[in-house]
Amino acid sequence: MELFEQPGTESRITLFAELMLPIPVPKLFTYRVPLPLNDKIMVGQRAIVPFGDRKILTGVVVSVTDQPPKQYEAKYILELLDDFPSVTELQFKLFQWMADYYLCTTGEVMNAALPSGLKLSSESMVQLNPAFNLEESDFDFSEKERMLLKRLVGESMEYSAISKFLGVKTVYSLLKSLVGKGAIILYEEVKEKYKPRTERRIRLTDVYAVASALEGLFETIGTKPKQEAIVLKYLQDVPVLSHAEANKHGLAHKQLMSDDTLSESSLRTLIKNGVFEEFEVVVSRFEEEPLPDQHIIQLSEEQHQAQQAILASFKEHSATLLQGVTGSGKTEIYINLIKQAIEGGSQVLYLLPEIALTTQIVQRLRKIFGTTMGVYHSKFSDNERVEVWNGILNGRFKFVVGVRSAIFLPFDNLGLIIVDEEHDASYKQQEPAPRYHARDVAVVMAQLHHAKVLLGSATPAVETYYQALQGKYGFVKLDKRFGEARLPTLVLADMGRERKQKTVKGEFSGLLLKSIGDALSKKEQVIVFQNRRGYSPMVNCEDCGWVPKCVNCAVSLTYHQYRHALVCHYCGYREALPQNCPTCSSTRLKTVGYGTEKLEEELMLHFPDARIQRMDLDTTRSKSGYESILDHFERGETDILVGTQMVTKGLDFDHVSLVGIFNADRMIHFPDFRSYERAYQLITQVSGRAGRREVPGTVVIQTSSPDHPLLVTILNHSMEKFYGDQLEDRRQHSYPPFSRLIDVTIKHVDKKVCREGADALFKLFRSAMPGTKLLGPGEPMVSKIRNQFLMSILVKIPRGSSELGALKQALMQCIQQLLKEKEHRNTRVIVDVDPV
Repeated sequence: MELFEQPGTESRITLFAELMLPIPVPKLFTYRVPLPLNDKIMVGQRAIVPFGDRKILTGVVVSVTDQPPKQYEAKYILELLDDFPSVTELQFKLFQWMADYYLCTTGEVMNAALPSGLKLSSESMVQLNPAFNLEESDFDFSEKERMLLKRLVGESMEYSAISKFLGVKTVYSLLKSLVGKGAIILYEEVKEKYKPRTERRIRLTDVYAVASALEGLFETIGTKPKQEAIVLKYLQDVPVLSHAEANKHGLAHKQLMSDDTLSESSLRTLIKNGVFEEFEVVVSRFEEEPLPDQHIIQLSEEQHQAQQAILASFKEHSATLLQGVTGSGKTEIYINLIKQAIEGGSQVLYLLPEIALTTQIVQRLRKIFGTTMGVYHSKFSDNERVEVWNGILNGRFKFVVGVRSAIFLPFDNLGLIIVDEEHDASYKQQEPAPRYHARDVAVVMAQLHHAKVLLGSATPAVETYYQALQGKYGFVKLDKRFGEARLPTLVLADMGRERKQKTVKGEFSGLLLKSIGDALSKKEQVIVFQNRRGYSPMVNCEDCGWVPKCVNCAVSLTYHQYRHALVCHYCGYREALPQNCPTCSSTRLKTVGYGTEKLEEELMLHFPDARIQRMDLDTTRSKSGYESILDHFERGETDILVGTQMVTKGLDFDHVSLVGIFNADRMIHFPDFRSYERAYQLITQVSGRAGRREVPGTVVIQTSSPDHPLLVTILNHSMEKFYGDQLEDRRQHSYPPFSRLIDVTIKHVDKKVCREGADALFKLFRSAMPGTKLLGPGEPMVSKIRNQFLMSILVKIPRGSSELGALKQALMQCIQQLLKEKEHRNTRVIVDVDPV
C-alpha cells in the first residue's frame, strides 16, 4: 500500500485528528493529518494509523482540530480508507453511552460494532534485501534457506506461504537466521479485508456489434463450428441487433459457457481475435430477489385491534410491550408496522435472538420486502456483513433483520425497532466487552433516533413486564391464537409414579412414548426438547466413582458419541473416551444422563421407521445448518425433531401435534434467582410449537415433581399469577427489577492469588460504596475456566438511584487501584452490568 510522504515544511494549516481505536484504552488518540488529506478528512471516516513500534490499526475519526496534543508528538495518519464517513454521529453517541453504562471503553464498543471486513489486517511479509547477493555472501546457508532465497527473487511472501512452501510448521528461527545474515527484510503489509464480489462478463467488441460486421464474422468462422456456436449462444441471450444497449452489459461468463458442448479455448481465440472482450463488474453477494409480493396481509379482528393499540401507545410511549400468546400472529402485526414505517420514509430494524429464527422468518419477509431488506448475523461472511453495512449507508436497505450485533449498523433515519422474543437471553453479549443487552441498547438507540420500539414476547422478561405495569412502557395484549388454533393441552408425565409402575423405558416415560407413537401413526410431527447437547452429560466408573474432568476447567466432560470423544463445553478441550478407568482399571464405565445425541439414538431404537433429526450447536455449525434442518422438517421429511432451546424460538410448523419436554426438573431447580423465570419461558415457548392451524396440540412434560407450584401455574395458564409471585419474591430479596446488578469476576491462574484479590477488592468496594449491598466474594458454580480460577462479587444498586453513575465510577476506581498493586498486576477483573 502506498503511504503519503510526510512533508518537511508546511505552508498550509496543520490539522490533527482525534481517532477512536479498537483497543481497551479509555481515551482517544491524536494523529497528524498529512497535507494532501486536509481537504478530504471527515468525521466518521476510517483511517489507518501506526500504533506502537510495529502495529497498524484501523481507527475512526471522531474530530478534527488544529490543536496538537500536549503530552506527545503526534504521528501521521497513514491513509484514509473512505471517501465518505462509515460511522454516523448517532453511532458515536451510542458507543459513548454503551461504554459509560457497561463500564468498558469506546474502543471495545467500536471493535464489536465494526464488522471484521471493515478493519484492516496487518500481515508480516518477507522480501530479499536489495543489498544482498547470495553468490557473494560469506555466510553459510542451509538447504531450506537457499530454497527460500531463490524463491524470494522478484517477489515477497507471507509467513504462512513460506511455512507451506518449505513444509515446516514454524519458520521464525529460519527467518531470524536470515535477518542476522542480512539476506532478508521483514515488513508489515496492510491489507483491507473487504473485497467486492466481481463477475466476469463477455461482450462483443464495438466493431462487431453491428449487423454488417456480424454477417462478415459468420462468413469468416463458418468453417469453425465451435466458434460459431459461441457467437450464436451470445446473440441468443443478448439481443444486440434489436437492442444495441444490451451489448454494453454483456453476458456473464458462466451463463455464456453454461452449455457443456461449448469450448473455452474457442472463446479464448475469439477474445484474442478481437471479436469478444472480457471485463469485470462488481455484483452483490445477495441473490436478486423477485419483486415483492404486493398482497395485503389480512389481520384478524384481534390482530387489528392490537395493531391499533400499539399505534395509539406509540403516541405516548417510545417503547411498547406486545404480549401475545404463542401462535397469536405477532409476526403479521410486525410486517404491517414495518410496511407503514418504510412507506413513511423511515428505516426499520427487526431484531431476533437466534440465527435459527432468522432462517424461517427471512424467507417469509423476502417475499414481501424483496431487495429493500438486508440480513445481518454471524453466520454471514465478513464480506457479506460489510455489504449490508454499506447498503444502509448508501440507502439500498431500508429494513434490516438481524441478531443482537445488528444494533451497531449505521442507521441515520431509524423509525421503528422491533425486538422479537425480547425475553431471550441470547440478546445478552457475554464475551468479550461490551457485555451489552441488545434489548436495552435498542431502547436507548430509539431515543437517540426519536424512533419507536416494539418489544414482543409470549413470555416477557420479568423486568420488561414490570416496566409495562409501571407505565414506563406501553402495554398491549394479544391473548387469542390466530384463526381456529387453540392453545395446546399440557400433560404431566409423573416419572416417580411411572418408575414404581415400571413403565419407564430408559429415561422415557410410557406416556411420552405412547404419545409419540400415536402422533406418528397419524402422520403428524413431533418435537422433543432437552436443553443439553452431546450424548451424555457425564461418564463415570461404576466401581470407584471416577468422573473424567476437564484439565482446564472445574467441570466434568460431556461425552459426544459421534466424535467418540469427551468434550468440555467451556473451553473446547477434547480427549478420547478411555477403555479402562484410569484410577482402578475397571472396564465398567457408563454414561450418566441424557443429551440430545443420546435421545436421538434411543428414539431410533423405539421408532426405527421414523425419520429423526437433531438440532443443536453440533449440527448447526455451518452457515446453512439451521436452514437445512428446518427445511427438511417443514417439508415433512422429518418426523421427530430433537433439539435444545433452539427449537423453542418462535418457529412455526403446521403439522406439529406433539411436543415432549424431556426433563423439566433440571430447569426448575437450577441454582439461580432467574431459574423459575427461565423454566416458565422455555416450557411455555416450546409448548407453543404444538397445535398450529387445525391440528390440536399436546405437550407432555416429564417431571418427578408434578405438584411443583411452577408447573401447576403453567398447566393452568396462570400468567398473571406467575409474574405476580416473581415480582413479590424479587422485591423481598432486592433483585431486578427492584435493583441493578453488577457482577464482578476476578480471574487468576493461582487460586490463592485469585481469592486474595477478591477479598481485597471486596474491602475496597465496601469502603468506597458504603450502604451498597454486596454479595461475596464467593466461588461461582464453575470455579475454574481455561486454567483460570474464578471468584465473584455481586453488587446490588437500588433501581432509580440518583448515584448510579457515581457508584459505577467508584467501582472502576477500586478495580484500577487493585490492579496497580504488584501482586495483582496479572489479575483479570471482568465487569458485567445487568448479568443474565
